[in-house]
Amino acid sequence: MKNTFITFFAVLFFLNSSVGWSLDYKDLVQRDGLFYEKFTDVPFTGEITGEEKGSFKNGKKEGFFFKYYKNGQLWSKGNFKNNKKEGSWIVYFNNGQIFSKGKYKNGRPEGYWVMYEKDGTIVDSMTRTWKNGYPISD
Repeated sequence: MKNTFITFFAVLFFLNSSVGWSLDYKDLVQRDGLFYEKFTDVPFTGEITGEEKGSFKNGKKEGFFFKYYKNGQLWSKGNFKNNKKEGSWIVYFNNGQIFSKGKYKNGRPEGYWVMYEKDGTIVDSMTRTWKNGYPISD
């Protein structure tokens, strides 16, 4: 009986330790550009859920992130590299229509960005090409 009891808790321990650590986004605080779990001094590494979903490594956003409106509708999705936006990003209106889409390089807009009205039509006056975070065309 004692061996069964020990085996049960050993299996339970290994199952729990193999599951990824995850917190609600509201359980993090940002200090000096890094994210920490509240009441700690160690930069957070792990997964978050809640109004944002994604991964952190040593207090920095790393990998694919999703952000949501309070109504649960997707607000934005894209990738972070070393706490900076990198690659393709899409931002949505709260009705689910695309608001804007384009790419980031080292945290700055890069290349062709398209902006839309809520009905899906393109906003020509806001659609432009970017280089190093600055617009180079209208």
